[in-house]
Amino acid sequence: MASSSSVPPGVIQTQPNAKIVFNSPYDVKHTYHIKINNSSARRICWAIKTNNAVRLGVDPPYGVLDPKEAVLIAVSCDAFDFASADTSNDRIIVEWTNTPEGAAKQFRIEWFQSDGMVRRKNLHIEYNP
Repeated sequence: MASSSSVPPGVIQTQPNAKIVFNSPYDVKHTYHIKINNSSARRICWAIKTNNAVRLGVDPPYGVLDPKEAVLIAVSCDAFDFASADTSNDRIIVEWTNTPEGAAKQFRIEWFQSDGMVRRKNLHIEYNP
């Protein structure tokens, strides 16, 4: 039997699939909900990063999902001056990897730092003035 580090992490689905759209006005905080679904047959751990931590926030930022389990994530965009901000490269990055066999269902950052494979999916942020 293969160990969890030698098996590539399965596929996840996100809703939305490719991008998140925030509508104006941008002088107030906006929150958009995304769903992450573990469609694989193995337990995975996931973490979400952003390339603009000043403007974008994620809650919860990480977790563990059993096979076929899903979680709802709040992505927030703080108020900012749209006219003077460079928003062209804003995105969030969903990373996931298999959890070790028999591990408790509690997130551990070490699982991303081990020899196992980590998969990554980018969700671009679009701002609609």
